[in-house]
Amino acid sequence: MEGWQRAFVLHGRPWSETSLLLDLFTEEQGRIRVIAKGARSRRSHLKGTLQPFTPLLVRWGGRGEVKTLRSAEAVSLALPLTGIALYSGLYINELLSRVLEQETRYSALFFDYLHCIQNLAGATGSPEPALRQFELALLSCLGYGVDFLHCAGSGAQVDDTMTYRYREEKGFIASLVIDNTSFTGRQLKALASREFPDADTLRAAKRFTRIALKPYLGGKPLKSRELFRQFLPKRSPLTPDGGSEH
Repeated sequence: MEGWQRAFVLHGRPWSETSLLLDLFTEEQGRIRVIAKGARSRRSHLKGTLQPFTPLLVRWGGRGEVKTLRSAEAVSLALPLTGIALYSGLYINELLSRVLEQETRYSALFFDYLHCIQNLAGATGSPEPALRQFELALLSCLGYGVDFLHCAGSGAQVDDTMTYRYREEKGFIASLVIDNTSFTGRQLKALASREFPDADTLRAAKRFTRIALKPYLGGKPLKSRELFRQFLPKRSPLTPDGGSEH
């Protein structure tokens, strides 16, 4: 690739004695894997630049699955994520690393990602609204289509006070059964608008995104959740996706 692209580092690990193997999320080509040769050496101008949450301009080359990073420049300082916002950002990065196909364009999602980490960096309260909005944007980009506003059985618009049970590949069907897959019409309208005015709609959004993302993540646990639990007191009810552990 000859031109520059906007990008963020999702994950990096040492490669050989002085290099890094990086997963990048780029504006035009989605997730790509590159080797940054010599990036860990003392004289490298890239040392300290190739960090998560730092807006970058990058160039790379090569035809294989793993490219070679040619150049990288930081557009600005890293977005200041600390505490729970940092772990929430690591969760988002891990999600992208796990579910996005390599070299597939997700330009709209790139800006959803930027918006999410900007919100996390500037948040004074819970990171949950930003995380739920991003998860829903991610599901949409993955082709996960679901109609939140109509009953899949009758086609009627959902009613705020009625209960609807989610059925995979079908949608939400009016039901008297209340369980983990049940949502009120009011909660479904919040999911459709990606706006969560209270704790009830936020909890419902988290339940739905966990159900919907599970097939993409498989049975392998998210490392960011385990990391979060190690570094925060056990009494904390929060996990890296911004909500209660259970």
